[in-house]
Amino acid sequence: MVALLGLTGLLGGCGYNDFQRLDEAVKSSWAEVLNQYQRRADLVPNLVATVKGEAAFEQDTLTKVVEARAKATSIQVTPELANDPEALKRFQAAQGELSSALSRLLVVSENYPNLKANQGFQDLRVQLEGTENRITVARNRYIKAVQDYNVLVRSFPSNLTAMVFSYPVKPSLTVANEAQISQPPAVNFDRPASR
Repeated sequence: MVALLGLTGLLGGCGYNDFQRLDEAVKSSWAEVLNQYQRRADLVPNLVATVKGEAAFEQDTLTKVVEARAKATSIQVTPELANDPEALKRFQAAQGELSSALSRLLVVSENYPNLKANQGFQDLRVQLEGTENRITVARNRYIKAVQDYNVLVRSFPSNLTAMVFSYPVKPSLTVANEAQISQPPAVNFDRPASR
């Protein structure tokens, strides 16, 4: 009995329970990210159907939205996906393509007064914008949960527990054009600013 209490105290003091708590937080926040992406994917067919009612609407734009949605929803989402950096990268790329196609659709729709006046389209647009905001919040929560978990994996003495119980560092979500946006804009001080 004393040995069992000693083992329990040792496991509790080495971060084992913290790993369990933070791993569950990562899983929960990942599920919310997936939930919001699914919400967006579910809006796309209604949006496309509404836009198709505008006879002159650019077919190429609609086709890209439909193809991007198909690609994004074709990726098999398993709990392991969040732990596989390459699979996570492919998932993010597919979701990024859908975001880009939807953005293009909304920009192009500004050229169609009948579509802009369509209440169904406006409702879908508001839902889509709200969903994009929810995706951003869910992604941020997931990134924070992974950060907390990874700090525990890398910190002493919990890193010893991580090695013993095989708790690896988890990959996080990234920005697709991270290298590009990390560069400051070029400024030419020799030319006067345009007015």
